[in-house]
Amino acid sequence: METKPRPKRWQLRASERVAILLIGDFLMAAAALFLALYIWAAGDAWMEFSLEFITDRPPFWFFLLPFFWILLLVELYDVHRASNPRETLKGIGLATLIYTLIYLLIYFTSAPNSLPRRGVSVFIGFSAVLTILWRMGYIRMFTAPHLLRRVLIVGAGKAGKTLASIISGQWPPPFYTVGLIDDDPEKLGETIENYPVLGNSGNLINIIGEHQVTDLILAITGEMKGEMFQAILTAQEMGVNLSPMPQVYEELLARVPIFLLEAEWIVRSFVEKTHTTTLYQLAKSLIDFTGGLVGTVIMIGFYPLISLAIILESGFPILFKQDRLGRGGQPYKMLKFRTMERNAERDGEARLAEEKDDRVTKVGWFLRRTHLDELPQFINVLRGEMSLVGPRAERPQLVESFQKEIPFYRARLLVKPGITGWAQINFGYAGTVRETAIKLEYDLYYIEHRNLLMDISIILRTLGTVFGFKGQ
Repeated sequence: METKPRPKRWQLRASERVAILLIGDFLMAAAALFLALYIWAAGDAWMEFSLEFITDRPPFWFFLLPFFWILLLVELYDVHRASNPRETLKGIGLATLIYTLIYLLIYFTSAPNSLPRRGVSVFIGFSAVLTILWRMGYIRMFTAPHLLRRVLIVGAGKAGKTLASIISGQWPPPFYTVGLIDDDPEKLGETIENYPVLGNSGNLINIIGEHQVTDLILAITGEMKGEMFQAILTAQEMGVNLSPMPQVYEELLARVPIFLLEAEWIVRSFVEKTHTTTLYQLAKSLIDFTGGLVGTVIMIGFYPLISLAIILESGFPILFKQDRLGRGGQPYKMLKFRTMERNAERDGEARLAEEKDDRVTKVGWFLRRTHLDELPQFINVLRGEMSLVGPRAERPQLVESFQKEIPFYRARLLVKPGITGWAQINFGYAGTVRETAIKLEYDLYYIEHRNLLMDISIILRTLGTVFGFKGQ
């Protein structure tokens, strides 16, 4: 039996791929900045391209353009999306559109001749072209089979089958899956999602050597036998990486596997990871106040037109107030522009909005598609009842119903609800209990991993959803 350490192959983990993507994108943006300065100087009547031009002509904020570009690409730092050419082109195109629209808005609302036009437009154009070339090169080079980790799933029960199903449904594959092992003799020789059950703990080391396994994913939810435990320790001593199934589930789906976790997980793991720094809390409060203020001003600007449209079609009321649960289960009145017919719940029974809900008015359909119906929620943000980013606020009756069917449902009340959130941008609306459970997995992932960069990325991706007219 081979027990000596095995040589490391050059296989990249998700964090390493993200670092490569970030460095490459920044280099492309820096090159675009240099080209923008050069072309700007070529058309300048006063100075040629020189150190003097660089120090005197461009304003300080011009040199921050690459950082703003990186922020707009934040959605493409998902390693699975970054490996897909179509998603990559769509993400870069959307970033280019948002960048252009934001600058045009600033340009046309500023004093005449106070902002550079040629330099910024050249930067945006070159950033898009160079980033596309770099990203296509990345896909060609860094998704090659010999750079993929070679994974063996330990456990062919519910958790192992769930993981195999997730892996088989992803393209391009996140890693090369050799197969599964399990100590249940009845599972030996089975095929799960086209992956074979290769053996048990007794021949684990031989399987690792034969298939050049680099990683073991531990998907045993019940009690682990001593023989399996010892075999896994031996594999680790050989240099094989060990990853628990919930961690891999989160890496692949950006969700928490609520149906595969033990009850004490919510205390031992989840609650421990939900503590945030004082700096993050202060920054989030500042962003909420600023965003709430800006959003309220925007709402006031749209209010007369939206009000007139609602009144002409279905009369009063214009605003819709509904009881929702906030942080810690505290109730509050959430504000929205009314999008459904009056007395939409005549029987008084709360129910989820459906994909093609016949209660939605024509004006309401437009408001939902553009997310304009949610503008009054900025008032809730200013009141401190909501945040810009967080789980979607839910009605008390539905919370009471869902917590009986979905594990850990009330854990989403650990933070303030948000106008947008991780679940909203990744899944959208939920019309069934099963879909609500999936959204909860996203919500718990956000609560567990939330930070300032994640909040900013959610806000930027929400802008992409609004520009893409993807509301419901």
